[in-house]
Amino acid sequence: MQLAITVLGNNQINFIAEILPVVRDCNCNILEIRSSHLGQSAAAYLLIQGNWNQIAKFENTLDNIQKRLEIKIHSLRPDQKDKDKDKGKDCVPYSLETISLDKNSVIESITSFLFDRDIDIEEISGSSYQAPYIQTSVFSTKFIILIPPQLHLLSLREEFLDFCDQSNIDAILEPIKR
Repeated sequence: MQLAITVLGNNQINFIAEILPVVRDCNCNILEIRSSHLGQSAAAYLLIQGNWNQIAKFENTLDNIQKRLEIKIHSLRPDQKDKDKDKGKDCVPYSLETISLDKNSVIESITSFLFDRDIDIEEISGSSYQAPYIQTSVFSTKFIILIPPQLHLLSLREEFLDFCDQSNIDAILEPIKR
């Protein structure tokens, strides 16, 4: 059984150091963990595995941790259906990196382009920063996407680069090398 949790708290609170021992004490395993700073906040995402009793024991500790550290914790038990295991099986993993002027709809436009073509987004990271030499904000993103086998890669690449030209986005779309 698995449990996905998200944690959001103040930058000064080292909540990861409080949560990891609880995972161990409940005899659960961490399958994935990510943590980052978002402005004055810190966020973490964990995927935890254990039997139903261990997961229930861990879930029972979350309220206490949340109140004691004054953080927000949300949890979800992901569906364990067989169809999800085969979802990305035949897809081709690609890395997509973009950079553009910081406009409100840049990330929305890119994700809409991908979703309109049934391309799954595995990961997104992005940030806005002051560009060197000019006094303008720039927004850069990095995506890990799964391109379904029915899409013709050369046509998709050409269509995406046309989209980027029209939107004034500089992009690199390349397969992930393993």
